[in-house]
Amino acid sequence: MAIIHNTTLKPTKLELLTAWLPTRPWYAGSGTPELTKAGGFRLDDPEGEVGIEFMVAVDSSGPEPVAYLAPLTYRAAPLPGAEHALVGTMEHGVLGPRWAYDGLHDPVLRTELLALFEGRTQAMAQSISDTPDHDVTHSYTGPGLSAGPVEVTEDQDGTGFALPDGTVLRLHRRPRPTAPEGATGQVSGVWDAPDGTRARGVFVSLRTP
Repeated sequence: MAIIHNTTLKPTKLELLTAWLPTRPWYAGSGTPELTKAGGFRLDDPEGEVGIEFMVAVDSSGPEPVAYLAPLTYRAAPLPGAEHALVGTMEHGVLGPRWAYDGLHDPVLRTELLALFEGRTQAMAQSISDTPDHDVTHSYTGPGLSAGPVEVTEDQDGTGFALPDGTVLRLHRRPRPTAPEGATGQVSGVWDAPDGTRARGVFVSLRTP
C-alpha cells in the first residue's frame, strides 16, 4: 500500500512537468505551459519501493485548454539506464531526494499497468492512502499479458511499446474520448475540466496481434 504524505516537494511535480512537457513530440503547445493538476490515479508497487502515479495536468497557455497524461514513477535512487527518461529530481519533505521518471520507461510501472488491464491490481486514489479509485475503469479480452524488456517509442500522438508477443500498448498523452478502432483493452479515467465539469477519456489502449 502506498502511503500518501501531505508534505512539501521542491520543486513541485507541476514545476518539473512545466519544463519537461515542451521537450516532448506530443506536446501541442508553442511555448511554456501553464499547468493545473486536474486528476489522475496511483498504482501500488508490491515491493513498496517505487511510487507510481498517472497524473492529468491541464495546460491553459493556448487558445483552448489541453489535458495531458503524465505517468510518473518516483524513486529513492536513480534508475540505471533510464537517464533519458528522467523528468527531474525533487526534495520530498518526508522521504528526502526523489528521482521522477517518465513512467513508461520504468519496468515497475509497466508491470503494474499490465496487472491493471487484467484486473489483478486496483487503481488507487491519487491523494488518499489506501483508497481505491472507482472512477478508473479497465477492460481487456485476450490472453495473459507478460512484461519484459521493451522499446518505448514516442510520436506526435503519444507513447507506445510492444510486448514480446506482439501486443501493443498505447498511452494517449492527450486522453481520447474513445479507444482506437481495433483495441482489445483500455484503461479510462476522469479529470476536472477548466469549466468545472468532470471529463472522462481513454488513458491507455491495448491491441493484441
